[in-house]
Amino acid sequence: MESSSSSAQSAEFSSPMLAQALETGDPVAVALALRNDRVVVPMLSDGDDGEAQVRVFRRGEADKYMLLLFSSVETYVAMLPEEDDHQVVTYQAAELQGFLETNRGVIESIWFDVAGPHTMQASPDDILEALTLS
Repeated sequence: MESSSSSAQSAEFSSPMLAQALETGDPVAVALALRNDRVVVPMLSDGDDGEAQVRVFRRGEADKYMLLLFSSVETYVAMLPEEDDHQVVTYQAAELQGFLETNRGVIESIWFDVAGPHTMQASPDDILEALTLS
């Protein structure tokens, strides 16, 4: 797990392929980027044992959560500029698929680069379908 230090902002923690797909607003290109590249996933560190977990968000008292994914550390930082420890990992297709399958029914929507400039939303089922097409 990395923080928003200069090492985390390297090319290792970005997906130009996803950024370009979001810029064009093309869902098929986003699906291809998720299958063939990586995505930046916000993480939370459990202070007790230090084991990290995927950071999810929810609106108010909603029962279900939103998974926010990013094309780069910079787009995550833009969403939460007041925070000083932006911990992230990158997921490949299999890791994202595993997380979504494990949390099916808990995640209601997935948002990409929610702070902009090119935001896109999808359902977990749509993303799972895109990741499992043969």
